[in-house]
Amino acid sequence: MIGHLPIRMRLTLWYFAMFASAATLLCGVSLWMLQRSVDVTEYHDLQERAQDVRAVLGHLGPDLTLDQINKEFSLVYEWKDDGKFLQVQEENGDWLYRSKRMIAQKLETQVISDLPKEGRTSDLNTGSHRIRILSYPIEVRGKRYLVQTGISLQKSAALLTNFRVRLLLLMPMVIVLAGIGGHLMSRKALRPIAILATETRRINERNLDIRLPVSPVKDEISDLSQTLNEMLERIDKAFVSVRTFTGNASHELRTPVSLLRTEIEVALYRPRDPDEYRAILRRLHEETVHMTCLVENLLSLARAEAGAEMVALAPIRLGALFRETTGAWKTAMALAKLTFSIEVQESDLIVMGDFQGIKRLLSILLENACKYTPPGKWVILRATAANGHVDISVHDSGIGIDPAFHDKVFERFFRVENGGSTSGAGLGLALAKWIAQRHGSQLLIESFPGQGSCFSFRLTRADSALVANPDMSVLNDSEIQLSVMEGIRGLD
Repeated sequence: MIGHLPIRMRLTLWYFAMFASAATLLCGVSLWMLQRSVDVTEYHDLQERAQDVRAVLGHLGPDLTLDQINKEFSLVYEWKDDGKFLQVQEENGDWLYRSKRMIAQKLETQVISDLPKEGRTSDLNTGSHRIRILSYPIEVRGKRYLVQTGISLQKSAALLTNFRVRLLLLMPMVIVLAGIGGHLMSRKALRPIAILATETRRINERNLDIRLPVSPVKDEISDLSQTLNEMLERIDKAFVSVRTFTGNASHELRTPVSLLRTEIEVALYRPRDPDEYRAILRRLHEETVHMTCLVENLLSLARAEAGAEMVALAPIRLGALFRETTGAWKTAMALAKLTFSIEVQESDLIVMGDFQGIKRLLSILLENACKYTPPGKWVILRATAANGHVDISVHDSGIGIDPAFHDKVFERFFRVENGGSTSGAGLGLALAKWIAQRHGSQLLIESFPGQGSCFSFRLTRADSALVANPDMSVLNDSEIQLSVMEGIRGLD
C-alpha cells in the first residue's frame, strides 16, 4: 500500500513515524528516569533516618537499661517522628523503641543476619496510603541492631501521576508536531529533486547545451545531477552528429544531383548528334555511380549505428579473400601507374571474420591508397601471422597524413586537404573503422606527410583443420557452426 504512494507522502509518513516513535520513547524513558530518581531519593531519605538512629545509640551510655534507652529514644523521637514509622530492635529481639504507627503495622520479624548491608525495602498498603519500609542493619559498640523506618509514598505517587497526565496531554501535540515536521523535512529533502525536475523540463532539442546545477556537496543529489549532465552531453553529441550527418549528406547529394540536372537540361536544350549524347550519358553514368556509392555508404553507416548491420563470423582463407578483393584493383592500380604487390607470410592463413565485411574494409583501404598515391609509387597489401593473430595492413608511398589528423580521418565526411585529391564523400574510413570494431579489432594508422600511410587491423587466426574444402574461402553452414564454436574463443 505504501509503495503505491507518492515519494513525498512516503517520506512524510517515514519522518512522522520516526519523530513519533522518538517522542514516545523519550516520554517512556523520562517517566522511567523520574520513577527511578524518586525511588533513589526515598531510599536515601530512609537510610539517613537509620544512620540518625545509629548516631543516637552512639551517644547513649553502654550501661543503660532497656527502659532507660526507651525513654531516651522517646525524648528524641516522640516530638520529632510522632506519627511516623520507626522501630529499633536489638539483635536478641528486645525493642528499644517503636512508634505508634509502626506498632499498628505488625511487620514480619526480620533476622538481622539475613539482611544485606544496604538493607531491604518493602511496600505496605494501609488503606488509601502506600508505605515504603526500609529494614536496615546497624552496629554500635559491637552490638547489632535492626532499624525499620518507613515513609509514605503518597507525595511520590501524586508526582508520578501528575507527570503521566502531563505526558498524555502532551502526546497529541507531539504527534501533530511530528506530522508537521515530517512534511517539512520531506519538502526540504525533495527540494533539490524538484529543482532538477524544473531545470530538466526547460531542456529540449534546441537548447541541449544547458546543464543541470551540481551541488558542491558530494551526495546522491550531486551524483544524480552529474549523471544527468553526462547523459545530456551524450544526447547533445548525438543530436549534433545527426544534424552534421544530415547536412553533410544533403550537401554531398546536392552536388551530383545538380550536375545531373544541368547535364540533362543542356542535352535537352537542342538536338545533338549521337557522339554528343554518348558523352553526356557517359558523364551521367559516372555521376550515378558516384551517387550509388555514396548512398550505399550512407545506408551502411545508418544500419551500423542502428545495430541492423550484422557481422557473421566464420573461418576465412586469406588467399582466396585477397584474390577476390584485389582482382579488380590490380587493373585500377595499373591505370594509376602504381606498383601493386601482395605479401602473405604463410600460404594457408585462415582467420575468423565476415567475408564480405573484410572484403569491403580492404576495398576501402585500397581505394584510398590508389587515390592518394602519386604515379610511379607503390602499394602493398600484407598479412603477417603472430601469436594466434593475423595482422593485415595496406601500405602506400603516397602523400601521407599529418599526425594531427589521424583521429579525424575516421570521422564521417572528413577529408584532408593537404594538396592531394579531395574527391569522395569522406565516409569510407568511418565505415572501415566500424567493420574492424565489429571484428573485435581497431583500425590503426601510421602516416606522415610525404612518407606514405599504413592502415592495419588484427584478426584472430583460425585452425586450418576447420576448413574442409581447400578451394572454398568460406565454409558451409554446418561447418560455420562448428568453426564458430571452436574458434570464437579467440575473439574474447
